[in-house]
Amino acid sequence: MQSRTITALLAAVAATALTVGSATAQDNKTVRIGNLSDQSGLYADLGGPGSTLAAQMAIEDSGLLAKGWKIDVIAGDHQNKPDVGTNIARQWYDVDKVDVIVDTPNSGVALAVNQVTREKNKAFLNSGAATSDLSGKACSPNTVHWTYDTWMLAHGTGEAVVKSGGDSWFFLTADYAFGHALERDTTEVVKANKGTVTGAVRHPLNTADFSSFLLQAQSSKAKIIGLANAGGDTTNSIKQASEFGIVAGGQKLAALLLFLPDVHALGLQVAQGLTFTETFYWDMNDQTRAFSKRFSERMKNKMMPSMVHAGVYSAVLHYLKAMEALGGNPGDGAKVVAKMKEMPTDDALFGKGTIRADGRKIHPAYLFEVKKPAESKGPWDYYKLVATIPADKAFRPAAEGGCSLVK
Repeated sequence: MQSRTITALLAAVAATALTVGSATAQDNKTVRIGNLSDQSGLYADLGGPGSTLAAQMAIEDSGLLAKGWKIDVIAGDHQNKPDVGTNIARQWYDVDKVDVIVDTPNSGVALAVNQVTREKNKAFLNSGAATSDLSGKACSPNTVHWTYDTWMLAHGTGEAVVKSGGDSWFFLTADYAFGHALERDTTEVVKANKGTVTGAVRHPLNTADFSSFLLQAQSSKAKIIGLANAGGDTTNSIKQASEFGIVAGGQKLAALLLFLPDVHALGLQVAQGLTFTETFYWDMNDQTRAFSKRFSERMKNKMMPSMVHAGVYSAVLHYLKAMEALGGNPGDGAKVVAKMKEMPTDDALFGKGTIRADGRKIHPAYLFEVKKPAESKGPWDYYKLVATIPADKAFRPAAEGGCSLVK
């Protein structure tokens, strides 16, 4: 009797071990991605639902689903509020078993999520936020800053404008982390090229009426009004500047951050001639056109992808390559990010690249100009290429960023 009982107990233990082993093996091939974005506000078109789709397309294109992996993506709206973004990140990491957060336009939210991600040892693939501090003083072994940043924008657009004669500036700046960083980085570029900054005015995020701010910029008599804002704030300030006749009066606007959906919203008649820097445009080559066509067909509004959407796709694809190279999900965000840095990047949208020790993804950037209406050959044909900024020149040198991860 005792022998039978022991045998039964041993059999039960063995069965439990097999069950646990099977569950562990399955968990090892399970990944959950959280797209934390502005889903309904002034940044929704440049990130938002499009970033969720971009992540889903990367999952599909990774080939891991056919190999038995279980990968899904969920979406959250941070409402451009750091406390809301932080609460969502904690809920996702602690309760919903999210492994990695992507996108996150709004530098204030991104800096907060960056901190929570490090605390929880998850991964953060930032495509939407611009502050160069994410690969500088706020760098983390758990974060990769993928698509663009304020240093790149300042040196791409700012330097080009100064060298073409725009040597006096007045800034119209969004009053939060992103705007402050972009104004700071562009001011450094203007002064380094012997230009002057006559002043700045800061406006609240998501402002409808720019009249008082534009009048201050107009009265400054600066040659260039630098728009250190983004999304709906940029389009509103450009539209209202046109209504005030600011450009007609001889001053020029420098859109320091402009996205494809912004140009679409403005229309070529208003946006023509604007110079700006991006790292992706849908009509660059056959590969970008093929991806963009697939993306557009699945978007409700049929829009072409922004560089933020492209960055989400590219970052998630490389993240999943690192997971596969590790043989499964180690449940250790820093370990996955370290593997991502170890592996060269290569995809259809950004080509070949690398990720530095400070988490900065390295690839070329491009100086574009918005076409005149007569130059456009069809829908979404908005940009003409002015110059290519090589990958080794597009981003701040790692030694100058103040990142503790750089030896």
